[in-house]
Amino acid sequence: MTIETQLPKSSELGGSAGDEPIDGPAAEEANEPLLYDVLNVLIDLAERKKLIFGITAVFVVLAIVIALLLPSRYTATVTVLPPQQNSSLSAELASQLGPLSGVAALATGGSGLLKSPNDMVVAMFRSRTVEDAMVAHFGLMQEYHERYLSDARKKLEDNANVNGSGKDGLIHISVEDRDPQRAADLANGYVDEFRDLSQHLAITEAGQRRMFFEQQLKQANQNLGDAEEALKVTEQKTGLIQLDSQARALIESAAALRAQITAKEVQIQGMQTYATGENAQLVEAQQELDGLRAQLAKLGGNGDNPEGIIVPKGQMTEAGMEYASRLRDVKYYETIFDILARQFELAKLDEAKEGALIQVVDPAVRPDKRSFPKRTLIVIVACAGGLFIGILVAELQAILMRMKTDPEMSSRLIFLENALRFRR
Repeated sequence: MTIETQLPKSSELGGSAGDEPIDGPAAEEANEPLLYDVLNVLIDLAERKKLIFGITAVFVVLAIVIALLLPSRYTATVTVLPPQQNSSLSAELASQLGPLSGVAALATGGSGLLKSPNDMVVAMFRSRTVEDAMVAHFGLMQEYHERYLSDARKKLEDNANVNGSGKDGLIHISVEDRDPQRAADLANGYVDEFRDLSQHLAITEAGQRRMFFEQQLKQANQNLGDAEEALKVTEQKTGLIQLDSQARALIESAAALRAQITAKEVQIQGMQTYATGENAQLVEAQQELDGLRAQLAKLGGNGDNPEGIIVPKGQMTEAGMEYASRLRDVKYYETIFDILARQFELAKLDEAKEGALIQVVDPAVRPDKRSFPKRTLIVIVACAGGLFIGILVAELQAILMRMKTDPEMSSRLIFLENALRFRR
């Protein structure tokens, strides 16, 4: 009688066969094939331990030789603090721009287009201008044995890493090189070339605006000087040194309106470069311009014919009219000069802020330990790989030996061997 006939049926126990685990002699009999297979594997590996240790030793020796032959490389890292944005100053400048404040908000990152404030600085570090300057300054085409600048730049990109996504908010620049001192020089060189680039960008953007307003300011100063000289000549010729308070107030008001109209026209011309005629801000600026022109017309003049401003000719002598005209020019150029002077100061401030330099937190120093190769790690990985390959080869060899002892499997192996041959 077998074990199965001795065990009670599942229906007699009142449940299914899977309700209760099998234990006792039946469980031991079920585990015997598994234990038998594990024991056979261990016996196979023990009989071929020399093969396993030999393959492992070969892998270890090859790993040691490769680790010793690989050239040592060193990594130097410089840590920099990017320019910090002054939100209060940005808001103040944006408020002074009027209709252009929306564009200013985009420039300061208020719209959230950039993932982090460091992204722009990191992109500048990785720019072609900075990398080409690095290649030229350190002679990397000769060092990397490259014929083309693009290949040397690509090799530099492979050896350098610029990371500004850390939680510390700092930018870390790491450069790997065979020479430890050159690795440190290259890392610090990134900072120097970035500073040159930032200064160049300040000149081409804010600096150009400063130079433009500076030229306009010089022209306005010259016009103001000519107007004052003409007024002085008129005073000497007519003997009139001042007008009554009402006429003078009207002249000053008209001059201020003319200057505001000129400034508004310049602003509209700038907005038309990026906005359509249906833009709400452009329409509002045009309405403001029309309102200023209407106020100027109430004083008796317009933008095309300012000579009719102020007082009807019948109420003043010819000498008084000539003096009023010269005084009007002086007040007009005074207002234009004042507007341009304020714009010039804002442009200089913008240039100073735009050209702000990064601050070096930790300069790169000569590394005292190599970063590559990791010889210990290479040997450990090779040892583990050799041991795995050795066990696999030993087990395959044992399986083939057992297959050859089986007549049926042996004949199938011979048939497979013949089928694999190109010539039979």
